[in-house]
Amino acid sequence: MTTALSAVAASTPAVRPPLRGLTAESVFFGRSLRHSLRDGESLLMAILLPVMLMLMFTWVFGGAIDPSGAYVDYVVPGIILTCAGFGASSTAVYVANDMRTGIIDRFRTMPVRAGAVLTGHVIASLVRNLVATSIVVGVGVLVGFRPTASLGDWILMALFLTLYLLAITYLFAAIGLAAGSPEGANGYGFILLFLPYLSSAFVPVSSMPEWLQPIAEHQPITPIVETIRSLLMGSQAGAQPAWAIVWCIGVLATAVVWGAWLFRRKAGAR
Repeated sequence: MTTALSAVAASTPAVRPPLRGLTAESVFFGRSLRHSLRDGESLLMAILLPVMLMLMFTWVFGGAIDPSGAYVDYVVPGIILTCAGFGASSTAVYVANDMRTGIIDRFRTMPVRAGAVLTGHVIASLVRNLVATSIVVGVGVLVGFRPTASLGDWILMALFLTLYLLAITYLFAAIGLAAGSPEGANGYGFILLFLPYLSSAFVPVSSMPEWLQPIAEHQPITPIVETIRSLLMGSQAGAQPAWAIVWCIGVLATAVVWGAWLFRRKAGAR
């Protein structure tokens, strides 16, 4: 009897204990970051497109919008959010591609938390976007952007921008899980990239048609861009920073819950 039990125990594979702490998240972060570095075209486009957009608005349209040349100080905060959107949208494609290739099936056989895969994608995207945003701000300074922010204002802006990037990147990661293919994820993400154009990112809300002003005023991008503008340029933001934080936290919480539910539902059904 003892011999039989020993034989059964020897033939049973040992169960690997779950990874502790943030080990799984750090592994998936490294994986996503390496994939990003290998996909140099996506990283390059995430920088070039906002830069080209900024040059077009400042050099082509800027003179008509504000002949004094001060339009660059108004538009750069909007370009920062546009840059963040372009960079974060690639997360949806990466997640959808993982779902299509079947690598998620292998991950689910490992003793790791379901959210670790998404967290790795999100943190890697956050690092990419912060680097790309820094480059865009530098280009803005070269074309005439002159912020009045103090060191404390820059730190607050960086913290707030990080919160915004976390929220929108988690949202794109959830969209990648919900989409049926990388192409579909790219299409859904592209729709969200239009939100800055329906806000005060590029023109004041008061210059829009009356029927459009309530939409532009109460959508999440307007308080977010006004908060960044107030930190960089010292403009009055009123209650906009509070609304911006509420929007960011609300979107982040919704995206995390939705993404975890989608991961368990879709990956578990494969």
